[in-house]
Amino acid sequence: MKKPWAGRFAQKTSGAVESFTESISFDRKLWKHDIAGSIAHAKMLAKQRIITAKESAAIIAGLSATAEAISSGKFRFSPELEDIHMNIESSLTERIGEPGRKLHTARSRNDQVALDLRLYLREQMQDIISLIRKLQKMFMMIAERHQDTVMPGYTHLQRAQPVLLAHHLLAYVEMFQRDRERFRDCMQRTDTCPLGSCALAGTSLPTDRAYTAKLLGFSKISGNSIDAVSDRDFALEFLSCAAIAMMHLSRLAEELILWSTEEFRFLEISDRFTTGSSIMPQKKNPDVAELMRGKTGRVYGNLMALLTLMKGLPLAYNRDMQEDKLPVFDSAETLTGCLSVLLEMLKEVKFNTARLRETAAGGYATATDIAEYLVRKGIPFRSAHEITGRIVLYCISRNIPLTGLSLQELRTFSAALTEDILEILDPVSSVKARSSFGGTSPSEVKRQLRHYRNLLK
Repeated sequence: MKKPWAGRFAQKTSGAVESFTESISFDRKLWKHDIAGSIAHAKMLAKQRIITAKESAAIIAGLSATAEAISSGKFRFSPELEDIHMNIESSLTERIGEPGRKLHTARSRNDQVALDLRLYLREQMQDIISLIRKLQKMFMMIAERHQDTVMPGYTHLQRAQPVLLAHHLLAYVEMFQRDRERFRDCMQRTDTCPLGSCALAGTSLPTDRAYTAKLLGFSKISGNSIDAVSDRDFALEFLSCAAIAMMHLSRLAEELILWSTEEFRFLEISDRFTTGSSIMPQKKNPDVAELMRGKTGRVYGNLMALLTLMKGLPLAYNRDMQEDKLPVFDSAETLTGCLSVLLEMLKEVKFNTARLRETAAGGYATATDIAEYLVRKGIPFRSAHEITGRIVLYCISRNIPLTGLSLQELRTFSAALTEDILEILDPVSSVKARSSFGGTSPSEVKRQLRHYRNLLK
C-alpha cells in the first residue's frame, strides 16, 4: 500500500517496521474525534477559499460515509497506514477521489493528533465529572438516612472518638468535590485548539484558526505553533487528576473491605457485588472493592509513564509521543469503570447500625470529652490530658469502661469532676457536643447536608 509520504523514499517500508510503528490498533478509538476535526478543517478551507465549496461538501459527505462504516463495523483498519488519521484520509480518497487529497492542506498529523486527544479528553472529563457528581449524591442519600447512627471514628486505625456515620460519609463527598474541581480546572487547559499549527511552524496559507476552533467548540486557540504540537501537559494533568481520584476510590474501597470483615461487621456488601471461593464454601469476598484498590496502582503507573516519556523530549513533535495515548485511554476507562460499578454497589450496601453504636461505646472513645470538660472547669489542657490519661489507665487495669466508673472513683483523680461528668461519657452526648464548624454534631451534619445539596444542584 502506497504511503502518503512515499515521494521521498526509494525503498518500501519494512514489514517489521510497519508492525513496530503502527498505532491503529489503539488510536482507532479516536475516529469520531478525528472525523469531527477533519469536517471542521474542510469547512474552514472552503470559507478561506483554499478549496472550493463543492470540494468541501464532497469531503464532508465522504467523511460522514466513513463514520457510518466505522460505526457499523464495516470499516477495515489497515496497519500499513499506521494510524487513524491516514486510515480515514485513505478511505476518504478512495470514496471521493481527488478532493480527498486536498483535505490535509494546512495541517499535519502533529496538530491533528493533538486536536484528537484534546477532543477525546474533553468528552471523557465531562462523563467523569458527571459520574463523580452522581457518586456524591449517592453518598448524600445514604448520609441522610444515617444522621442518627453513631459509630467509632478512627485515627491510626485505632478507635478515637464517636462520630456520626453521616459525618464519615460526607468526608467522601468533600473529597470527591475536590476531584470534580480538579477535572473542571483541567478542562479549561484542555479547551485549546491546536489545529492549524501544522507540523510546528504554522502555514503560509490564509487559514482561519479561530473559525475552526469555534466549529469544534473550543474557547481559545494555541498561541505558539511549536508548543501546540509538542504539549501534553493537558494529558499529564488529566492523568494526575485521575490518579488522585483513584486514590480516593481506593481509600473508600479499603474501608468497604475492612468494614465487611467479621472482625468489624459494620456493613454488608450485596451478594451481587461479591464473589465466592473455589475451595472454601463459606467465603464471601469483596472482589469489586479489592479490584478497585488494585487498579489504582495501574492508574498511578500511567501518570509516571507519560511523565517519563515527556521528560527528555526536545521540541517539537517526536514519535515517542505516539505512546501518550495508551496511558490516557487506560486511565480514562479505568476511572469511568470504577465510578460506574461503585455507584451500583453502594445502592445495595447495608450498614449494621447496632454494631456501629455498640463499637462506638468501646475503646474509651469519650476520653477527650473528659479532658475538654476539665478545660471548661479552668484546668489547662495539658493537665486535663494527663488526668484523663490516668483515668483511662485505671479503667484498663480493671477492665472496665469509662461508663463503669462511679462519681467517687472519678473524683479521686480531680475534684473538678462533678456529677454532670457522667452525662458526657455516653457516645451520643459526645457526638452532640462536637458542634464546631465542620464537626460531627447533628446540627453541623445537617448544615453540611444543606451545603452539599446546594453545591450539587
